[in-house]
Amino acid sequence: MPENFNLNEFSCPCCGGNNIQAEFVERLQRARTKARIPFKINSGWRCPAHNKETKGEAQSSHMSGWAADIACETSGVRFTILESLRRAGFTRLGIGKSFIHADCDPDKPPNVIWVY
Repeated sequence: MPENFNLNEFSCPCCGGNNIQAEFVERLQRARTKARIPFKINSGWRCPAHNKETKGEAQSSHMSGWAADIACETSGVRFTILESLRRAGFTRLGIGKSFIHADCDPDKPPNVIWVY
């Protein structure tokens, strides 16, 4: 695993399963290095049951291991995280009140940003 993350951070909280993609974590590490601030992972890989429980999208990239939600509590931190993700090549981003969804699912359209 890259230096600022460990595999357990991406495990499903209900079953402990984990199918996070190594390429995704490597890209996330590049963003974390650029940001120079910690990334707290709120949600990484999700099993179908947990995805349904959290009201995730039916075809959520969390279930294929290509997405994670990163905690952010202030607008300055949100800007720093978003800019570092963009510079690291993430082209699918979701912005929530207290988190940012980072996604590089190769089976979904790139260049999208949405709000929750």
